[in-house]
Amino acid sequence: MTTSASVPAGPPNTPVSPRKVTDRLVEANEQYAAAFTDPGMDARPILHVAVVACMDARLDLHDALGLSLGDCHTIRNAGGVVTDDVIRSLTISQRALGTRSVVLIHHTNCGLESLTEEFRHDLEMEVGQRPAWAVEAFRDVDQDVRQSMARVRTSPFLLHTDDVRGFVFDVKSGLLREVDPV
Repeated sequence: MTTSASVPAGPPNTPVSPRKVTDRLVEANEQYAAAFTDPGMDARPILHVAVVACMDARLDLHDALGLSLGDCHTIRNAGGVVTDDVIRSLTISQRALGTRSVVLIHHTNCGLESLTEEFRHDLEMEVGQRPAWAVEAFRDVDQDVRQSMARVRTSPFLLHTDDVRGFVFDVKSGLLREVDPV
């Protein structure tokens, strides 16, 4: 799906000024706000589900999952891995806002498959400070989904760990493939 805010200003692979991109996003928001009407919702997702997914720009989660505004909480990060911050967000989602199910979505051809923890070392050498976070790189997407499911299922902070399912989204076909947690 292409929107006016995401169309490049020049030929493909031509760098676009970050300021121009942000200006275009702000302009798009002004158009959105002009037609906006308050949907009358609160922060509790209608379907009581939280979706944890990769931040990859190729994943249009609402379209891919048939979701509408207000249906779910969406938590995204590099790789869609379950980190301490994801557990934090899921804990708030469950304990304060009523979600009961967790869907984890990784995808094929993920950038984290080509990184290593050496990335942290390189950053430390460049900026003089080691990042406090792990890269969470992986080589086997199915195994990383299993690890993420295990992290959710064993977290003492989460109330609802019986409905946790993990998937791999195929960026070429758009299909989800469920990963067996075993």
